[in-house]
Amino acid sequence: MYQIYLSNIIKNIKSRGINSIMKYFLRKQLKKIKSYFLQETHKDNDAIKILLAKILIENIKIKGIVNNLAEVEFKVFSQFGEDGIIQYLINNIPIKNKIFIECGVQNYKESNTRFLLINNNWKGLVIDSDSKSIDYIKNDDIYWRYDIKAISKFITKENINNLFSSNGFEGDIGLLNIDIDGNDYWVWDAIKVVNPRIVICEYNSILGCKDAVTIPYNPNFNRTKAHYSNLYFGASLPALCYLANKKGLIFIGSNSAGNNAFFVRKDLAGYFKELTPEKGYVYSNIREARDRMRKLTYISGESRKRLIEDLEIYNVKTGDKKKIKDF
Repeated sequence: MYQIYLSNIIKNIKSRGINSIMKYFLRKQLKKIKSYFLQETHKDNDAIKILLAKILIENIKIKGIVNNLAEVEFKVFSQFGEDGIIQYLINNIPIKNKIFIECGVQNYKESNTRFLLINNNWKGLVIDSDSKSIDYIKNDDIYWRYDIKAISKFITKENINNLFSSNGFEGDIGLLNIDIDGNDYWVWDAIKVVNPRIVICEYNSILGCKDAVTIPYNPNFNRTKAHYSNLYFGASLPALCYLANKKGLIFIGSNSAGNNAFFVRKDLAGYFKELTPEKGYVYSNIREARDRMRKLTYISGESRKRLIEDLEIYNVKTGDKKKIKDF
């Protein structure tokens, strides 16, 4: 397995260019990897991926401004390439308090902040509504090895600030990640007790890049119950950009999978170019639609929108409510 990871790392570096410093570092890391695999500990697959990721991080550190966040993507624990993007951001933004909050983590095996926790030794709070998932996290070795707090709670705009403050998370933090498959816009809008330097928020690519729309707020919203397809959730990218601007952040791009948007606080964003929703929008090809029996249908493209076209969405700029097909 490590040969595959190594091959991908080398291809990635070659595609970006490599200077003499990186060549030296690469040779040094490859020696470590070779030695590592001569030991019994090579069974620890996570350690292998982290070791290989360090090569890409060194290349990211000497990289200038990128035209597309896809240029710095790599995956260790994230679902797609968010781990690499986050490393790029924290190496180009001063982080006073190395603290993260991630809302919506399931059992935390695949998440956007796990690499930050393990590789960068950040402190964090993770929240998920599923108590079994939170129990899993608390029984994972990371729970005693690192400074992380996991709580089980269904997140609403009414309780989000208390969830943060009552667990000791307030003020200036490094990163906030929101991925709750529903009221993402409304929950982010309600957050007052923390002032994150970086925000990552999931957007619903199906809702397009023109209208600033979101699902109407419902404190009991459940994506699966709202519509059998599992496609009716969240907000459009323009809605999140509109909210980010009000909160003092700029939009700097999306991941190549087209489901996560990245924002940086304006007072720290001199290094970055602000993008319009149209410029930074990535159309997602993720095929997660379900049928009425909850089985994946693998429907793609505009066919996904037609499944939910009769459902209502809310324009955050005008206050209008219309069916998706009418926007």
